[in-house]
Amino acid sequence: MESTKVKERIFLSSPHMSDEGYEMQYIKEAFDTNWIAPLGENVNGFERELAEKVGSKAAAALSSGTAAIHLALKAAGVGEGDIVFCPTLTFSATANPIIYQNAIPVFIDSDYETWNMSPKALEEAFEKYPEVKAVLVVHLYGLSADMDKIMEICKKHNVAVIEDAAESLGTYYKGKHTGTFGDYGVFSFNGNKIITTSGGGMLVSNNEERIAKARFWATQSRDQARHYQHSELGFNYRMSNVVAGIGRGQLKVLNQRVMKKNYIFEFYKRELGELEGVKFMPSNEWNEPNYWLSSMTLTSKVRPIDIFEALEAENIESRPVWKPMHMQPFFEKYEFVGTDVSEKLFENGVCLPSDTKMTDNDLERVCEIIKGLWLKK
Repeated sequence: MESTKVKERIFLSSPHMSDEGYEMQYIKEAFDTNWIAPLGENVNGFERELAEKVGSKAAAALSSGTAAIHLALKAAGVGEGDIVFCPTLTFSATANPIIYQNAIPVFIDSDYETWNMSPKALEEAFEKYPEVKAVLVVHLYGLSADMDKIMEICKKHNVAVIEDAAESLGTYYKGKHTGTFGDYGVFSFNGNKIITTSGGGMLVSNNEERIAKARFWATQSRDQARHYQHSELGFNYRMSNVVAGIGRGQLKVLNQRVMKKNYIFEFYKRELGELEGVKFMPSNEWNEPNYWLSSMTLTSKVRPIDIFEALEAENIESRPVWKPMHMQPFFEKYEFVGTDVSEKLFENGVCLPSDTKMTDNDLERVCEIIKGLWLKK
């Protein structure tokens, strides 16, 4: 009789605490000193250590990457009626804060060379909408956008640049960390990111005055006064001292996590790259990705849904590439500049399980299931 035992779950990308227990050391210190309240040495330390790691002058530890994008837009002066250019191929957390500021997103197409914002489409967007307040750039799945070209265009038009590096902590563009090219950079420590604090984000910038202002806004804009006084609208966006302790511990193993993500990508590329119609996410000589999620596109008889269903039947998590924002019910009323690159990537894209706890046996299990689909076709 066939066994009905459920096979062990393989996740897309789940939290991975350090083997050394770094996180618990910082959490214990927070408990021992009773700094459980929102702020404390872990928050200060995490800001300092993250800024030093990526090469930025200042950082603000916040409750989420979304909060960091929101405050970056606010710091850049984005307000009601302002236009913000935003990649269409991204998670909604990139675009939502534009709406929080009552601003207007214009969605920009991707290119096949980077899967990120197309410099060509960006140029076209500036021609159509010259009065732009800010440009949001995303580094999708740990792949760097072509920052030289994008920054050249943005500087020519004298517009603020915000980098959504939520998925690309540990990724380098020409030897420099993503998130440090624009006026503001944003990182996420959500549970599925390359390092996690369970939930949280960081805003970085070389403008220390603007980061100080972001911290002020994030702490309910409480003025320096004996009583509670507020002269500006505030937000409850600060990271807690306990959560920041997890982040400090996780930061110590970031390099290990990047190495494992690269190993996973190379394993898939070696095992699946020769299958008919399979093309992996692009590599560029100037890019050192963290390969947060190993992703590929299909132009074959095997379709993405075939892979999703085959893996799901074996208790393995996978998912499509992001559905473009201009195709989303909430955002479809906003303008889009480009062709159909982002739509094709969504239609043909597959994000493979990229959990850093995966063993070679796990990777082989995934690959054998996928290769079996080609044998059936």
